[in-house]
Amino acid sequence: MADMNLIRPQGTAEDWTVPQDWAAYSREEHATWDTLFDRQVRMLPGRVTPEFMAGLDVLRLSKPGIPDFEELSERLMRATGWQVVAVPGLVPDDVFFDHLANRRFVAGNFIRRADQLDYLQEPDVFHDVFGHVPLLVHPVFADYMQAYGIGGRRAAGLGAIERLSRLYWYTVEFGLVRSGDELALYGAGIVSSFTESVFALDDPSPNRIGFDLKRLMRTKYRIDDFQQNYFVIDSFEDLLDQTLNTDFGPLYAELDGAPDIEIEAILPNDHVHTRGTQAYARAKVTA
Repeated sequence: MADMNLIRPQGTAEDWTVPQDWAAYSREEHATWDTLFDRQVRMLPGRVTPEFMAGLDVLRLSKPGIPDFEELSERLMRATGWQVVAVPGLVPDDVFFDHLANRRFVAGNFIRRADQLDYLQEPDVFHDVFGHVPLLVHPVFADYMQAYGIGGRRAAGLGAIERLSRLYWYTVEFGLVRSGDELALYGAGIVSSFTESVFALDDPSPNRIGFDLKRLMRTKYRIDDFQQNYFVIDSFEDLLDQTLNTDFGPLYAELDGAPDIEIEAILPNDHVHTRGTQAYARAKVTA
């Protein structure tokens, strides 16, 4: 998701897509993908939701090198009717929503430099493909992503994109899910990050709070560091059910003018899985 004031780069189609141009990737760029892929698949088993690992297998993402979007889309289309389309970078919200509503996932066609393995502000092909696409093999999560896109088009007309963007941030990008008595990773921003894959589950600093749609949509988030809050869904089925069976129009009206909730806050009605120490955030402030 991005600012509506973005200017469409020269050479892009009306829907902001571009050819992936897979043949243009250098040996070094493929090697960067392989390095990122190898260290994530070594540490994620037992930490990430099993549906993610199953998606990696279905899509054959273990093949060396940056995936070819045409091959990837063929497998994904057979699984859930989705495809991956290349874009040169961030796209406007309305373009993003329209692609999701039509079961197209936009992925950057560039990859970070070898000296940027641990952090890149703008999502690249590793974040977009490794982080997001495996769960699109799961039928329920695939339907949730399409429902989000359809809801995004409505939110744009109601001036509520900021509220809805928080739902995306705290689920699709940085969500946790219950897995028996434990918590598991599923958000793309976590599973594509070596350091946050550890921090999100193991560090005592962040709060881990049960998913509550209204509460989540009032909660601020940060884009430049580890999260101070993670929201925990019970299941993908419950996430989809709440999305499909909530009338977002009245919800946006109810939230209009309601004060934002500070990131680190714990409310009396929160279902707290872990009350964080916030030590990491305080350390960053005083550093």
